[in-house]
Amino acid sequence: MMNIQVTVKSPSRRRSSLMNQTTTLAGEPATLQELLTMLVQSSVNAFIERQNTGNILPYLTEQEVQQSAETGKVGFGRVEDTRKPDEQKAIDAALLAFQDGLYRVFLRDEELTELNAPLSLQENDTLVLIRLTMLAGRLW
Repeated sequence: MMNIQVTVKSPSRRRSSLMNQTTTLAGEPATLQELLTMLVQSSVNAFIERQNTGNILPYLTEQEVQQSAETGKVGFGRVEDTRKPDEQKAIDAALLAFQDGLYRVFLRDEELTELNAPLSLQENDTLVLIRLTMLAGRLW
């Protein structure tokens, strides 16, 4: 088990905010591909846990409302979709998105560009994921 700090930056949101969270990995990944796989597995497991958790009387504290307002969405965190996610499809999608350049990964201020390059991840390292936004429009 290894804890890392994951920061996700998404410029596509109305309020470009950083979302920081501590993530516990099942092991110590040797490559970026293994790291991304573990992150997806962790996210899928957290999603399934949110699906299975149901409060009869959901409520938000003032602090939870404040934190949610900073990210741009206030809600109870309930998942209405009852379908179970396909973990392998999610992993494949994440790896394909990386290969297609839809997001970048930085570890200790250095960009990781190769999925199979050796990775030296340490306890409490900070990993930054930046999702890129494609521009749409016409060229005249």
